[in-house]
Amino acid sequence: MTQADSFKDFVLDQLRDLQGLRVRRMFGGYGLYSDEVFFGIIAKSRLYFKTDERSRRAYLERATKPFRPNPKQELQKYYEIPVEILENGELLVRWAQEAVRVAAAKKKGSTKAGKKR
Repeated sequence: MTQADSFKDFVLDQLRDLQGLRVRRMFGGYGLYSDEVFFGIIAKSRLYFKTDERSRRAYLERATKPFRPNPKQELQKYYEIPVEILENGELLVRWAQEAVRVAAAKKKGSTKAGKKR
């Protein structure tokens, strides 16, 4: 088992109480879903959750960084989970639920925009 797989297993164990949790391989890492809602990324033994303007403040207050799939690209909507949250399963589930809310709201907005055309 690789270090990346061990980290993924740890994250999934911490999130075991999150409803509808599933994981899929993607681009050398993993995508996290709650049912069909994509809300998180595991990459290079780090965990990132989707944020919006409101939820992002908690990440910035803890000086976490956005997801960088490569040195020239930064995804400002996904921020790294602080270690103290990652190590507390109950808090991590709450942060994940907020990320699911953000991702679901964005998904609904995209669907509505697509139907108006």
